[in-house]
Amino acid sequence: MTSVQDVLSYFEEKVPFSLKLDFDNVGLLCGFPEKSVTKVLLALDVTGEVIEEAASFGAELILTHHPLIFHPLKSVRSDDLTGRLVIGLIEKGISAICLHTNLDIVDGGVNDALAEAIGARVTGKLECGRIAELPAAETMESFMERVIEALCCAGARYYDSGRSVKRIALCGGSGGELVYEAPALRCDTVLTGEVKYNQWLDARALGINVVDADHYCTENVVMPVLAEMLHEGFPALELHISETHGQTLRG
Repeated sequence: MTSVQDVLSYFEEKVPFSLKLDFDNVGLLCGFPEKSVTKVLLALDVTGEVIEEAASFGAELILTHHPLIFHPLKSVRSDDLTGRLVIGLIEKGISAICLHTNLDIVDGGVNDALAEAIGARVTGKLECGRIAELPAAETMESFMERVIEALCCAGARYYDSGRSVKRIALCGGSGGELVYEAPALRCDTVLTGEVKYNQWLDARALGINVVDADHYCTENVVMPVLAEMLHEGFPALELHISETHGQTLRG
């Protein structure tokens, strides 16, 4: 028998919780450590639709990237967004394990999966990102086609500085701050999933290419990696990567 605690302990070893950034909240954030697990649903986030999908699948556990609970809860109520999710999980007997910045940072995690997806080779590590290089320099137009196809984006925002794309500073999710690190890193391009208005302006002033390929798309590439990792540790578990979550975000 595999328990929720067994899965938690496995990931604490494979994706050490000690790697998380100070603001973060990871681990078993809701549920039943002692409960047995036969089916697991994997998703980027815990949402109402994901909980319903897990229940329909018969999953006792949801494994996500983004934490269900970011800030300490002072109450758990059905008229609060997070409270409603916690109540839904408990009512259906489903646990939620969340891996966030520790999964970004760890070898083989989010950012390595992002680099691999776009066909780039990782050549350096950042606090919560990677430096990666394409096999050969290419135009921004070519790189955009590569990114959109690899990450299954409906589209992407970008700034083309006129430079070729070869050496990339990348960070799945929110990594617009890499714009300021890129020159010192000798990177011509930043690839991430969330860039603020002022960061676009500053990238133009710095002469850095920027691609904002969507928070979801730049991080969802890790879901097959997580599934494979979980299968290696618990081959008897039945696994399913969420289909409803991406559909919900894309309308």
